[in-house]
Amino acid sequence: MKFASIITGSGAYIPGEICKNDAFNSNTFFDAAGVPIPADTGVIIDKFQSITGISERRYAPAHINTSDMAAAAGWQALTDSAVDPETLDQIVVAHNFGDVTYGTIQSQNVPALANNVKHILGIKRPECIAYDVLVGCPGWLHAMIQSHAWFTAGMARKVLLIGAETLSRVIDASDRDSMIFSDGAGAVVMEYRPATTGNAGILSCCAQTHSIEEADYINMGKSYRQNGDNTLYIKMKGRKVYEYALNHVPLAMKECLDKSGIHISEVHKILIHQANEKMDEEIIKRLYKLYGATPPPDVMPMSIQWLGNSSVATVPTLYHLIRHNKIAGHEIPEGAIILFASVGAGMNINAVCYRA
Repeated sequence: MKFASIITGSGAYIPGEICKNDAFNSNTFFDAAGVPIPADTGVIIDKFQSITGISERRYAPAHINTSDMAAAAGWQALTDSAVDPETLDQIVVAHNFGDVTYGTIQSQNVPALANNVKHILGIKRPECIAYDVLVGCPGWLHAMIQSHAWFTAGMARKVLLIGAETLSRVIDASDRDSMIFSDGAGAVVMEYRPATTGNAGILSCCAQTHSIEEADYINMGKSYRQNGDNTLYIKMKGRKVYEYALNHVPLAMKECLDKSGIHISEVHKILIHQANEKMDEEIIKRLYKLYGATPPPDVMPMSIQWLGNSSVATVPTLYHLIRHNKIAGHEIPEGAIILFASVGAGMNINAVCYRA
């Protein structure tokens, strides 16, 4: 009997604290050399929105940590799938900074977030193993690929896959890139089930790492304010990341589709990491150009405009919102082909072709 890796439930934790762009009006932004950017802050913010598409983002409240958001999204996914938590074989949490207590910037990765989630959810079964994945923004997709491999190796049947992050607690307020980042969590339950006549499930995967000159495109560095603070904050070489993504991500997505035997014309939705609206739009244009085609107007749903970039949480959150009819004009009907893709620190790229 043929089996397939199938998503059976989804969930998300979207923080209630909304931070609009005008909240940054009082900021003084500096460049990487520590020199104040001469442009008016309002002009900087307007230009930022025109490029990224972000008009607001979500921040976790002070009493909520990454583990809490991950557990909330995970519980929602379990309820949606009707899976008994005690039958899970794995809990996998993708993140980059662990738990970062409000008012601090120290990453806490001991115990692993997945262990914290298992504790919060009260899952007792010792055979349900818990572990974290740190692969930059593509971490959640990487976890999906890993779980698919565990399934095909006969070592698991039910997994809870979560992406969660509180990036608002590791940003440098003097860096204009700080406006990109946000908090949140998304999750799915994936099961290894007998294949249906519609051939649902993961059809193919692609994973790449470029870590020579690309390794530090996204890194940790001191504040641009250069005030003697030795704290390290998330930093990004924006132009380098942009060029890298445009040159490599469309090719990886095409490789994934080619492995599956699916033509671009059959793709119903492309759920790409919500990193930068213009960058994502250009990636999709270049992907379709590889096939001598142009993208349909509704193929790439977006959430970055109101949720910002929550790293590993963006793709599972977007999937959950569409699956539950929370984004107008978008749905995932049975049998629809979805192409997942993400790019991030490392630099890493992951893509998954999936039939709903």
